[in-house]
Amino acid sequence: MELIHAIILGIVEGVTEFLPISSTGHLTIAEKLLGYQVDAISITAFTAVVQVGAIAAAIVYFRKDIVRIAKGWWIGLTKPSKRGNDYWMGWYIVIGTAPIAVVG
Repeated sequence: MELIHAIILGIVEGVTEFLPISSTGHLTIAEKLLGYQVDAISITAFTAVVQVGAIAAAIVYFRKDIVRIAKGWWIGLTKPSKRGNDYWMGWYIVIGTAPIAVVG
């Protein structure tokens, strides 16, 4: 893969990852437009790696919120009188993640 194509695909992933659209779908379309065979193992590997990078960036960016919610959830589990918004947000995340955990 050419460096310019990797940059273009990285930009497509970065822009579409945080929008309520399929970043994988847009990445696949961009790969096809650049002339790549999207089911080739090297393209599949690139797609996986670039998506891991986007997720890692989101985790780093939201790390303070993630830690705050995790602490609030844990405290709410152990001390019911301390249940606040972060406790409930923790449960919403658990419930929202459960279906994909079961399917995965």
